[in-house]
Amino acid sequence: MAKKFPIHPKNPERICWGCDKYCKDTDLQCGNGSERIQHPIELDGADWYKKGDWSNLLSEQQQIELGLKPAPKETKHAKPHIKLPLKKPV
Repeated sequence: MAKKFPIHPKNPERICWGCDKYCKDTDLQCGNGSERIQHPIELDGADWYKKGDWSNLLSEQQQIELGLKPAPKETKHAKPHIKLPLKKPV
């Protein structure tokens, strides 16, 4: 998904979560039928992201923040070695 998916939305029952449009429940625009798609918090509770694989829904940064994925190890970047031409003695 292009937008950052909300982990704990304020009023999930008022919005359809079927696409990036996040339409009001009374004005569905994505054409996925006449029923709105529920937010996972409505189905599985506040810890919905701990059950199942949500990697296709949550960004990598969100997964790291929620503790679902380990943070990448920082690597020390070596300074580039630059060879300068030596001056020839005159």
